[in-house]
This record gives sequence, structure tokens and C-alpha cells, in this order.
Amino acid sequence: MHEIELPGPVGFVLGGGGSLGAGQVGMLRALRDREIRPDLVVGTSVGSVNGALLALNPDEATTRLEDIWHRMTRTRVFPGGPIAQLRTLRQHRNHLFPNTGLAEILRTELEGVDDFANLRLPFGTVAVDAVTGEAVLMTSGPLTPAILASSAIPGIYPPVYHDGHVLYDGGVIANVPIRQALALGAKSLVILDCAFPGHLPRVPETLADAVLFWATLGMRNQAVLESERASAEVPILYLPGAPVQAVTPLDFTHTDDLIAHAYTSSSEFLAGVTINGPGLYGKP
Repeated sequence: MHEIELPGPVGFVLGGGGSLGAGQVGMLRALRDREIRPDLVVGTSVGSVNGALLALNPDEATTRLEDIWHRMTRTRVFPGGPIAQLRTLRQHRNHLFPNTGLAEILRTELEGVDDFANLRLPFGTVAVDAVTGEAVLMTSGPLTPAILASSAIPGIYPPVYHDGHVLYDGGVIANVPIRQALALGAKSLVILDCAFPGHLPRVPETLADAVLFWATLGMRNQAVLESERASAEVPILYLPGAPVQAVTPLDFTHTDDLIAHAYTSSSEFLAGVTINGPGLYGKP
């Protein structure tokens, strides 16, 4: 295999996408095969969950993440049935699920590490400030509230009140946090976009399809604009991930397929890539 040379520091950028984040495990495995390693990590939403574990132990992250994802279930991440959801909505009015399930996953899987300073790699997680509408990049202090904020899907999870901000899921405006990775000093980027990069879901036929389609389109446009702008200055390796499947971001029953397909497509893509300076290698 030919060597893929990226100027350092190499930033791994992990995008959001709920249960589709399982695909990032396959991408990480393909990158490990080619000995492409991060010097810093930035994530949004589920990408911040995966990214924190990558920054915690980059040498063992792929194996650990695969094990973790095989234990992920909808009831674990989004606890409570329909009656509990209605009760939560009636009581709090702005969300359906508590974030206690995700908080427990972080407590268990981060092995007691709850400060950015104790991670092995520099790490940033991105949320959006509900007051200003601006992206907030968090790189220091308590880790769990920062990840919960980055993962606070509007209407699904509650906002997180952290460090003077009212924070929601960063995917609203920075689902693929390219700009933030550059701000941390990355001189090349590897993009792990789990929202079916290069493809849109099928043309919507139902209300659920429509919500997913238009949300994906909005996130895709952000990724397209930022990657094209940044690629004029640095090389961006944009992995293809898994092919489009009929999977919603709340469905955790497709983990094996997402990992396997993302690994295969990313491996095939990497086998044909040669980096020749700044540019966009792959597509959002």
C-alpha cells in the first residue's frame, strides 16, 4: 500500500448523526490500517462522544468503540417509553428524553476521566449557543457537560447550562466542525462525516422522511461550503463512510452494517488517494 502523507498537526473531524455514528468506527478502522493517526480531535454531537473516546486512548479507541457501539440501544440512549416521553414533555415543555442515559454511558466508558486536561490528545467539542446562535468550541474544563451540550438534539434532549451559556447540539450549525479544527491548529483534516457523505437520503415520501431529508440537506450544505473554503489552504481527506441506507439517527439496530460498510468504502477510497498539497480529496 502506498503511504498517505498528511502535514501535521493532523485533525480528525467527527461529525454528528445519532446512531449513524457507528459508521465512524469503520472509518477509524480503515484509517488505522493505513496508519493515519490524529494529532488532535474535534467532534460534534455523536462525533463528540466518539471523539472523546478517541482522544482518551487513540491506540485502543477503534476496538473499544466497536465494543461500545455493539452495546448501544435506543432505550439506553433515549430512556423511557411513550408515556414517559409525554410526562417529560408536559413537565419541561422543550424535550422528550432526559440526557441521563447518555450521561451514564459517558461516566462508564470514559473510565472516570471527566476533564479535557486528562485526555491524551487535544480535543474540542462543538455546541450552539441558544442565545446568540453562534457555535461554541469547548476545549477545557469538565468533559461530560460539554459532550452533553454538543449532543443536546433540540426537542429530543434538554439544553445544557454550562459556563454561562444555554447550549444545544452543535449539529444545528456546525455538524462537521471543520472551522473549529483549523482554529485548534490543524494543518490537514480527516473528515469522518457519518451522515452519508456524497449522497442524500431518498426523496421524502413520509413526514419522517421529510424531516430527515431536509435536516441532512442543511447539514450537507454547511459541510460543502466549509470544506471547499478550507481546502484552499489545507488538504482535506473526506472519507465516504457507509452508503445510503434507510436508517434514522434514532435507530440503533444497524450498527454491524454501518461499521462494515463504512470500513469497506473508506478502505477502497484510501487505497486510491494520493495527497498533493491543499485540496479536497473526497466529497461531502
